[in-house]
Amino acid sequence: MSTIASLPLFHQITGQQVLVLGDGPAAEPKRRLVERAGGVIVDDLARAIDEGVRLAFIAYEDARACEVAAINARCAGMLVNVVDRPELCDFTTPSILDRDPLLVAIGTGGASAGLAKHVRLRLERVLPATLGALARALEAARPGLRARLPDGAERRRAVDAALAEGGPLDPFDPGSQERVAAWAEDATAPAVGAVVTIVLRSDDPEDLTLREARLLGIADTLLAEADIPPAILARARADARRLPFALAREASGMTLAIRRIGEETAPD
Repeated sequence: MSTIASLPLFHQITGQQVLVLGDGPAAEPKRRLVERAGGVIVDDLARAIDEGVRLAFIAYEDARACEVAAINARCAGMLVNVVDRPELCDFTTPSILDRDPLLVAIGTGGASAGLAKHVRLRLERVLPATLGALARALEAARPGLRARLPDGAERRRAVDAALAEGGPLDPFDPGSQERVAAWAEDATAPAVGAVVTIVLRSDDPEDLTLREARLLGIADTLLAEADIPPAILARARADARRLPFALAREASGMTLAIRRIGEETAPD
């Protein structure tokens, strides 16, 4: 199984207290981040411990003071972030691209905040400002879409087809949000046909074609033996079923068979 350096999570803190210790240029960005997310800043460690605060940002200029505060906060059950000290952190804060309510968080596990920032700046130029409006329109359309397509797999295929490149709701088309309501009124799920097979040319996921990467991202079921590289399977949906070819009859929804060169090109 492939591994990732940390578990990315979006934590709801609206109305919750968050400890922020320190002054100056290191602490101020953390204060702004907490306030943007709706958190209530506490700047006293003893009070935070007494009141059961769960998150802590520590940004003292003195390294020893950071270490002591981190130990005390962690012993009190808080998750701790110490600015510029990844070895003392339980979590790190990503560089954030904001298309509210759509957020893109880019992290390096503390390896290089500068790299994360410049990746975000590139994406800022690529991703339309209308993505937030598209997300809200899809949210508003959800009840009607559930009524029209009560089966979760069918609904997912319909949304995948609409959001695909060139689809009626292509996220990179600035006008897509204006078409959501009309699309949802007569949305249909693409028919589930025969199993689609891809044949790997190497163990490197970078060698996947755009079509193959897209199929991995939307498949409901993967047919793959144990020798398929974890790095390839990591490109698939996290909730996709994974079955060996011997259980191909149990596959459901959009099914993708993953083979190596020289193997049979159709499932058993």
